Amino acid sequence: MDLTSQDYPGDRDEKAASLAGQRSVALSNKLSGVLSVSYADSEIRDALCLLDAKNVQNTPDLRRSIRSDLQKDVIECNSSIVQEFGQLAEQLKRVGSIMSSLNACCEDMRRQVAAARQENTPILDEASALLKEKHDLEKKKQLLTAFNQHFVLPEESLMVLTSTTEAINADFFAVLDRTKQIHADCQILLGSENQRLGLELMEQSSRQLNSGYQKLHRWIQKEFKALDLENPQINAFFRRSLRTLAERPALFENCLDSFSEARKHVLTDGFFNALTGSSANEDPTMKPIEFHAHDALRYAGDILAWAHSATLSERESLESLFISEGDEMAKGIRAGRHSEPWSAIDGESFDGRKALDDLVNRNMTGVARALRQRIEQAVQGQDDAVTIYKIANLISFYRVTLIKLLGPDSSIMKALSALEGVAMCQFEALQSDQTATSQAEFTQAPSDLSVPDVLEGTLTQVKALAKTYESSLTPADSREDDFKPILSQTLKPVLDTCRSLAKDLDTPSTDIFLLNSYNSARSTLQSFDFTQWLVDQVDQVVASSTSSLIDYQHAFFLHVSGLYSLLTALTPLTLSEEDLLQVPHLAPFRPSALTEASRTLDEFLPSALIDALDNLKQLQNTKLAGDVTSEAADRFCEDFEFVETRLAAVDELSAAKKEEHGESSGDDDDDGDDEENSGGRDGAKVQHDEENERVPLRSFYPRTSGDIRVLLS
Repeated sequence: MDLTSQDYPGDRDEKAASLAGQRSVALSNKLSGVLSVSYADSEIRDALCLLDAKNVQNTPDLRRSIRSDLQKDVIECNSSIVQEFGQLAEQLKRVGSIMSSLNACCEDMRRQVAAARQENTPILDEASALLKEKHDLEKKKQLLTAFNQHFVLPEESLMVLTSTTEAINADFFAVLDRTKQIHADCQILLGSENQRLGLELMEQSSRQLNSGYQKLHRWIQKEFKALDLENPQINAFFRRSLRTLAERPALFENCLDSFSEARKHVLTDGFFNALTGSSANEDPTMKPIEFHAHDALRYAGDILAWAHSATLSERESLESLFISEGDEMAKGIRAGRHSEPWSAIDGESFDGRKALDDLVNRNMTGVARALRQRIEQAVQGQDDAVTIYKIANLISFYRVTLIKLLGPDSSIMKALSALEGVAMCQFEALQSDQTATSQAEFTQAPSDLSVPDVLEGTLTQVKALAKTYESSLTPADSREDDFKPILSQTLKPVLDTCRSLAKDLDTPSTDIFLLNSYNSARSTLQSFDFTQWLVDQVDQVVASSTSSLIDYQHAFFLHVSGLYSLLTALTPLTLSEEDLLQVPHLAPFRPSALTEASRTLDEFLPSALIDALDNLKQLQNTKLAGDVTSEAADRFCEDFEFVETRLAAVDELSAAKKEEHGESSGDDDDDGDDEENSGGRDGAKVQHDEENERVPLRSFYPRTSGDIRVLLS
């Protein structure tokens, strides 16, 4: 054994440590190298993807053979690629040979085509020229055909438009619309250099339109004669005909004039038939209006009701005939005024509703004239003022109702306004005569002071007038002013007469008569809100008369009870000691006078209220009589309390003086017999004795205010 080569344990440890250190350094270097490689490197990324696709397992054998395996795969891939490129090169060679043969063929065909083109060029040029000429001719033919179709009417259409043997139907309106369109389109032709064609076509279309409108005008006039406005199923072609004819204002106005004249006669005849019942179509159960001619109010009401119904029916019928949805009639008239500017008034625009109102007004002119004549005769033949006022109020009702439909300038409105004026003039004349007659007969108040018959009749009349006026359509804010003249002509003069006659009566008859009359008037007037101004005047008179009666009853209580003399004597005096000391020396407060006053009061109290109410027995309002007496009794009680308080104050002062004088007399007895003061003491003693002997006034007049209030309650 070689001792030099023998490993000792210490050397083996050193070698092992050295190998371990080298391995650690190598591993660290490998890790650093691996970690320093960036995954963003495409080669590293592709290599890792290939390894991942092969599902490589981390085994020692695989780590040793992986390099050779990968190189083997690369060689095999390269070999397959070389083989495929060899096949591709063979195919490209075959394609090249085919392309060469095709190029040769195409060159041969090009030479043949060039030779053929040289031979066919003249023929093709001639064919192209012929085809272009044919195309131009076809365009001209189409243009001429379109022009004729648009601007020229065929004979059949001309017959439909102008021939009187052809009926008015949808074909007529279609041809008329087309003719209007032709006439409008002719303006385009006038914008060209050669305007002859446009002028000729426009003139031709104008003649055709005039012929068509003339035909339509004659047909409408014929239809108007047989038109029944009460029939709701009016021919639709007739409405369309009117809207179309409106485009010619002159012809349209001519038709309306004829129609209005015919309707005026029809409505007037209908009015007279309703009056007399002579119509063959009249309902036999309906009596003619003149059957009630004896009753002026019903007669006028029936006439006005018929006129109102006829006006509404006429307006509704004409509205459905002339005013259509979309305002087509107004559009037609505006178009006609545009085409015929000489037919329009400067600055005036067409208003369909106003034109309708004018037409209704023209149709109702005859009815308005006959209505005014008949009602005016009925009013003038009536002598009852209330009936005439009811007729005037009825006329006012229909006037307010119809003015919303016809306006204030219509013939019906003018007739109703005139009739209302005639009725009110007749009413005022009759009322003036009636007032003059009643005042001539009403010369003195009734003996029982009751409401005069003239006033009762007037109140009955005023109540009827007020109820009639209450049902009118007068605005609430002007009712009082409108009805004021009626009250001033009817009731106010009678009330003034009552006041003048009451001045000739004695008290309290004056106030009783006024209260009876004016309370009756107030009970009638206060039911209506438009008589407040007169109610206020009546209330003033009633309040004044009531106050006068209270004063009278109060004076009655004072005089009959005997309290008047006591109250008169005490009223000027105050509560001062000087005035109170004078009371016992006054004549009404002497013992005998007070005793007599107390006896008179005792006799008065048991029947005081009955006697007082007997004074007002002619007052028809018993409640008012009780209230007046009660108020007078309260005032009497207050006066009695005043007298009672003053008498008690006098008695208290007398008692105080009595005690004071008693003390002073004792002091005088203790003094000596002074000769110089003996005379004064004797006089004072006499006065003190009189005061000591004086009896309290309340002992002669013992009644208290409580007793009085109980007995007069």
